[in-house]
Amino acid sequence: MGKETSPCLFVAFHFSSNSDDTARCGDSKLQPPLFYRGRILPAIPKANHAIDPNLISRAAIRVTQRLQGAGYEAYIVGGAVRDLLLGAHPKDFDVATNATPEQIKELFRSSRIIGRRFQIVHVRDGREIIEVTTYRGPHGSDDAQPATSRQSDKGLLLRDNVYGTLEEDTARRDLTINAMYYDPGKEVVLDQLAGCEDLDARLIRIIGDPTARYREDPVRMLRVIRFAAKLNFDIEPKTKEAIRECAPLLEEIPAARLFDEFLKLFMAGHGNPTFHMLLDHDLLSALCPSAAEAITKDPSFKDMVSMAMANTDQRVKDGRPVTPAFLLAALLWPAVKTRASQLSLRDMPPSQAINSAGQQVTAETCQSMSIPKRFSIPMREIWELQVRLERQQKRRLKDTLSGRRFRAAYDLLLLRAEAGHGVESAVSFWTEQQRLYPDLVGSAKPADDRQNFNRRRPRRRKPGS
Repeated sequence: MGKETSPCLFVAFHFSSNSDDTARCGDSKLQPPLFYRGRILPAIPKANHAIDPNLISRAAIRVTQRLQGAGYEAYIVGGAVRDLLLGAHPKDFDVATNATPEQIKELFRSSRIIGRRFQIVHVRDGREIIEVTTYRGPHGSDDAQPATSRQSDKGLLLRDNVYGTLEEDTARRDLTINAMYYDPGKEVVLDQLAGCEDLDARLIRIIGDPTARYREDPVRMLRVIRFAAKLNFDIEPKTKEAIRECAPLLEEIPAARLFDEFLKLFMAGHGNPTFHMLLDHDLLSALCPSAAEAITKDPSFKDMVSMAMANTDQRVKDGRPVTPAFLLAALLWPAVKTRASQLSLRDMPPSQAINSAGQQVTAETCQSMSIPKRFSIPMREIWELQVRLERQQKRRLKDTLSGRRFRAAYDLLLLRAEAGHGVESAVSFWTEQQRLYPDLVGSAKPADDRQNFNRRRPRRRKPGS
């Protein structure tokens, strides 16, 4: 990836090996480490960072102030600090504290404790929800009891509610660039793991031994890819090397959790670079093995999916709506088309082959990531319309044009044509029909599924009456 000048205008402090125990800053000035809240910590004072207080959520400030006012430590933490240092407006704000979930809940009436594997507290402040977490300690510590900490035989963390100190919490986080803490009252950034150095160097670095951290939670590999694609950063060599070895561990992750990760990977406006990085690191097969195999074998499928991702990214940037159903239809189409071609060799009619292939690929993919029916049903309708669009039947012209999935199916047809899949005549035909009948496109009203629920059930007769 190309290097750019970082917009992050700050200098990190680190302990020096010199006898005067000072740290050298990038502006060549010598300054002592900060004595902060009773201990010496590597920190960035207000004068040396570019955080704009106007970009900080008022709700997050109020949460930290109330916790600090009650005698607890509290900081804005994670991605919000990273984005603030980069001059961006954070999407959401998280707070870390040494207060336990129960103590947090006592302070905030409009809060609730959620989670089993990781207990966190959601604090509602007006329309905002601030996620508050207690400092985590090492799961292998003496305080880690079976009720609070448990690992699988492969090292996967199954439960992790071991509390610790600020220093221990920092070491437990995933990435150095997400392990900085900001005190909005004192306007100081705590940076114990050189996160700001990696931010300036445009590096994604896992905290600790990458293999051990991936074994604890294999989803960290997907997070590394996601942030590298989102920020256009390079991946630190050791962080990268361990991915190939640990990639099979993603099979241990529940399918529902992997679908949540799919949404984070592809629906945030950075899907195209994410797609290519997942392929490069052999991680796409963890989400959709059949599609990954078909894409790897046929470069034209890779081009088609890449175009679909790029189009979706542009829609996100333009503030236009996007749906996982279409993106899934495009991503899994290579597997569906490949399977349907195999079924057609057994003299199965095209529409039946697509239907059967769609069923099989959907079932196989759901073993890896569970696709909700609200997305899988329209996804399969988009696939099945491909056969009808290719036939260009004038007899069913208006029914096809007015269908709710027509526009999405047409968009997939366009992508297939651009990838050289031989459907150019079908694209020309349906482009002309839309020009002739613009009011018909997608005009069919959705079926009212509620009518079956509104119908009263017949009264059951009593036995013997």
